[in-house]
Amino acid sequence: MTVSPTDTPLVEMRRIEKSYGRVQALHDVNLTIRRGEIVGLLGDNGAGKSTLIKVLSGAVPYTSGEIRIKGKPVTMTSTNDAIEAGIETIYQDSALVPQLSIARNLFLGRELTTGSLGRLDLNRMNEVAADLLKRVGISKNIPPTTPIGSLSGGERQAVAIARAMYFDSDLIVLDEPTNNLGVAETQGVLRFVREARDTGHSCIFIAHNIHHVFQVVDRMVVMRRGTVVADDLSPKTSSIQDVEDVITGDHILV
Repeated sequence: MTVSPTDTPLVEMRRIEKSYGRVQALHDVNLTIRRGEIVGLLGDNGAGKSTLIKVLSGAVPYTSGEIRIKGKPVTMTSTNDAIEAGIETIYQDSALVPQLSIARNLFLGRELTTGSLGRLDLNRMNEVAADLLKRVGISKNIPPTTPIGSLSGGERQAVAIARAMYFDSDLIVLDEPTNNLGVAETQGVLRFVREARDTGHSCIFIAHNIHHVFQVVDRMVVMRRGTVVADDLSPKTSSIQDVEDVITGDHILV
């Protein structure tokens, strides 16, 4: 039987291993992300979630295993490799330049230009930035020319999320995107995740707040001690208590 392109998973991570000396951070990890799917990646601190995401984003090398994007094997040696493969990762501590404006941070390294001389199109970048800030729930009228350094921690996180919204990536990885955000900003992020799915994009959503996860994901993957212990938990058939029990090991799936 011929597999159509739409049946091919967007991302496949197969038998991924990662060691730091004698410490086994990831052991025989398999993860599949389908097109248009929102997957919650859950687990206690030290479960391996961040390491797995850093491997997928090209931030750290993996010891062994295979990564496939749209059915084709790829080698992630840098974050640029991941970006070129259509993967945009927003970390909890996403690097922003305090001295630069909101708009300049949103387009850092991918600035819009105008004219034959390639001058920065500041007006266009400011317009896009203002619109994106509203979409992620920043209700205050903050000018896009405002330096990042003058924003609150929650507002900075919202700017990092807005940056991912603009660039048309196939997979957007959100590492604790609602951490330190207010109610309006949190709802803006969750709304963005839903919009991403509706437009055919995929997301990996990492959060300690399971209530936020349940609001947006199609499926939940749970990691514990560097391996995947459950990969098909549904918010429609599992309760928050069920998922918490799997995370802590109080409930073993059979």
